[in-house]
Amino acid sequence: MADLIVVTGPPGAGKSTVASLLANRFESSAVVAGDDFFGLLGDDLISPWLPEAHAQNETVVQAAAAAAGQLVAGGYTVVYDGMVDPWFVPVFSAATRLPGLHYVVLLPSVRVCVRRVQARTGHGFTDLDATRHMHQQFTSAEIEKRHVLANPPADPEDTAAAIHDRMISGSLTLMDP
Repeated sequence: MADLIVVTGPPGAGKSTVASLLANRFESSAVVAGDDFFGLLGDDLISPWLPEAHAQNETVVQAAAAAAGQLVAGGYTVVYDGMVDPWFVPVFSAATRLPGLHYVVLLPSVRVCVRRVQARTGHGFTDLDATRHMHQQFTSAEIEKRHVLANPPADPEDTAAAIHDRMISGSLTLMDP
């Protein structure tokens, strides 16, 4: 049985690095990069962290979730790498058309996230104020502790292992309401 594992968190949390390592732990797997779906919008893109981007974000999240769900239905374990804020989980989950998924928030300190975003080269996102804002959104959201990997290990392989262990234990599972 294939699964969907959502790896989310603020910019600089390590989502992309960890998602690839986590996907490698499964025989038939795929990584769906949520940011790629925002790239489809071209010049019409509203910066996703702005309040006026809510409708756009909902549409993009639904499209990415539908793609992830279709890959899972095709037998692939999918690791979704992207922003799925807690308030978007029901929208994301419904769009997958799956009975459930695994959800984990990577939450290093804001200092670590800002330092990582600052050090990026060749990455489209480098806005430090937006990084701080999105980090605050995750830290102030009501998220069950079992879904949060606070101050994840510095080694991305160790973080992927921790997520894998939590997933196998069932502690990251969210069932469709």
